[in-house]
Amino acid sequence: MAARFRFRLESLLKLRHSLEQAAQRALARTLELQEQARARCADLQRSQAETIESRSMPVAQAVDLERWRAIERFLLVLERRLAAAKEQLQEAEAQVAAARRELMAAHRAHLMLVRLKERRQEQHALEVLREEARDMDEMAVLRYRISPGFQAREVQP
Repeated sequence: MAARFRFRLESLLKLRHSLEQAAQRALARTLELQEQARARCADLQRSQAETIESRSMPVAQAVDLERWRAIERFLLVLERRLAAAKEQLQEAEAQVAAARRELMAAHRAHLMLVRLKERRQEQHALEVLREEARDMDEMAVLRYRISPGFQAREVQP
């Protein structure tokens, strides 16, 4: 009976698999952060558009200069916040790209070991098959020699 297949790098395969899963979780977190940054940018842009729209005054109405100044100051604050939010969005996109590269590297490393394990299993199965065939041949020869009517002859070269 042939020995059952045992992959010597199984612990490394499990480690690579867990590293790949960790990279997937890290990518999910960075995608969540990117989506939050995108939503913050959209909120600030919407707020900016609403504020700009609120500046308009109906025709033949007195202009409240204090309100106008407050709106302009608020627009400046919004522009700064929007610039900071866009910068955070760019950083989040860079982090997502880095996380994707890490995931691809982890996936390649894991896949390499999976393929190695498959090749080793195929080699093991082929060796077992050859060993079984050799054993069957030996048994057939032994049965033939044991069977009645077999006479050993000496072969002359």
